[in-house]
Amino acid sequence: MNGAQALIRTLVACGVEACFANPGTSEMHFVAALDAVPQMRGVLCLFEGTATGAADGYGRMTGRPAAALLHLGPGLGNGLANLHNARRARTPLVAVVGDHATYHKRLDAPLESDIDSLARPVSAWVRRSLRAADVAADAADAVAAASAPPGGVATLILPADVSWTEGGEPAPPLAPRPPHPVPGEVTGPGGEPAAQRRAVRHPARRGRPAAPGPGGGQPDRGSHRRAAARRDVPCPP
Repeated sequence: MNGAQALIRTLVACGVEACFANPGTSEMHFVAALDAVPQMRGVLCLFEGTATGAADGYGRMTGRPAAALLHLGPGLGNGLANLHNARRARTPLVAVVGDHATYHKRLDAPLESDIDSLARPVSAWVRRSLRAADVAADAADAVAAASAPPGGVATLILPADVSWTEGGEPAPPLAPRPPHPVPGEVTGPGGEPAAQRRAVRHPARRGRPAAPGPGGGQPDRGSHRRAAARRDVPCPP
């Protein structure tokens, strides 16, 4: 099978069942492969922002990643606003961005752009597939990265020749990656944040108590008075 078919079959095996797409000519083999894999529901969107917004909403409602298929760098640019929203909401989402054939890049076509750099600010994970034999494993990595707690946007860049070249094989699902451990300089031996330890040692720093008042709201006046008494300064009225 070609790279596009291996990619879609891998996405389905990893639990991705919907693809919100605004494709162009570079993604036609991906679109053709959708017909060969009925387990993947393709949803045509008339604007890239609609595709990324729908994928964001799907991920928020189901807790599972959807795919968003975008056309080259300009298509990614049109979808950036909702990819930004997905990143801030920690939504699991796999963005598949088509690109020119690898051998065509040097010709600097009108829609040529630096897709990798455009994707990084809104993505937790970015990779460019370079061979049909590797694209399925890249897709499994993308789903694992998107599904890793607390969730995020994984962007897979798909050159056209990687889609149409034969030699792809589906890859097995991967377990979601665990959250990255917080560095030791940020946490203490018990795992509490360093800022919290400092606040406990110096609760009246800058004239404000360390902990909020009852119910998580504003600190009560008693905490102001206790903090002021420890510093021997007049308490607020």
